[in-house]
Amino acid sequence: QVQLVESGGGLVQAGGSLRLSCAASGRSFSRAVMGWFRQVPGKEREFAGGISWSGDSTRYADSVKGRFTISRDNAKNMVYLQMNSLKPEDTAVYYCAASERTYVVGMLLRNYDYWGQGTQVTVSS
Repeated sequence: QVQLVESGGGLVQAGGSLRLSCAASGRSFSRAVMGWFRQVPGKEREFAGGISWSGDSTRYADSVKGRFTISRDNAKNMVYLQMNSLKPEDTAVYYCAASERTYVVGMLLRNYDYWGQGTQVTVSS
């Protein structure tokens, strides 16, 4: 099993940057596909980015591609989401997710088995 805790959220002005961190525990972390999702009130949780267990493959939603970068450090059991050129539309609760049963980066909620509690990101205009 994998346990996840997000941090790094906060308030930032449009055009600014934030770096989210996800601390993971569990022996299988290094072979888990990791993803970042985000959710606003009244809407479904949506995929932002994901990374393979080796870090060699990444995938991003069109809405964040070119602005967000996902990375991981398996030695530290950490995954990161660097968010640049932030827009008010990026305001959401951001969740870290993990899957131990696939080696490809899924984009659907059902592709992931473990979830953190989320961290709030607010982008002001």
